[in-house]
Amino acid sequence: QVQMVESGGGLVQAGGSLRLSCAASGGTFSTYTMHWFRQAPGKEREYVAGITWIGGITYYTDSMKGRFTVSRVIAKNTVYLQMNSLRPEDTAVYICAADPRGRMGPYEYDYWGQGTQVTVSS
Repeated sequence: QVQMVESGGGLVQAGGSLRLSCAASGGTFSTYTMHWFRQAPGKEREYVAGITWIGGITYYTDSMKGRFTVSRVIAKNTVYLQMNSLRPEDTAVYICAADPRGRMGPYEYDYWGQGTQVTVSS
């Protein structure tokens, strides 16, 4: 079974930075794409970024582009989300997802983590 476990969330001041991690297990991920979503209470889930496991090709929602960077370290089976210049509106639960079909974008993927809370103070 593919499992995703996020970590690295916390409280940060506006303008600060945070790096989230998503440790993946249960597969070799050679055909996968890995993704970050976020969701705040009362708001719909937002797509943040994605990356191909092989090749490291990335995709970002326009509103995230320039501040957020997605990466992965294959040897660690881990996907990262580096978040810079954080704003209060970035406050949300950040969730990672995996797609064995190798799609990119805001789809309802089969495998999801439990999420990690990011809170940005004003």
